[in-house]
Amino acid sequence: MGKPATPRAVGDDAAMAIARQLRVSPRKLNDVAVLIRGKSCERALAELMFCRRRIAGDVRKVLQSAIANAENNHQLDVDRLYVAEATVGKTMVIKRFHARARGRVGRIEKAFSNLRVVVREREEEFA
Repeated sequence: MGKPATPRAVGDDAAMAIARQLRVSPRKLNDVAVLIRGKSCERALAELMFCRRRIAGDVRKVLQSAIANAENNHQLDVDRLYVAEATVGKTMVIKRFHARARGRVGRIEKAFSNLRVVVREREEEFA
């Protein structure tokens, strides 16, 4: 007599991975997320490998985790996967202060972000 199972957040043809508390602003992270949205997983991994942004490595890890979840937990075909969603969310902000001239302070905000990547299996294309 336990709790009822939570329904899946995505459909049967999809898998998901989430990274929380990434130390980058959501605006910068979204620039990298835009690069991979809608692309095949193989192409998205290649784009992230050669992306010069610091956070691209963490995005790549999340995408690899989503691919592994699709393969191992949901028995999806890895060759037909594509990035259906790559959403970025804002989370906490650490406030710091920097001494300025004439006894004033400048506020520095160190933002954190969440990243959610959903990979989905493409439908078969009949030509």
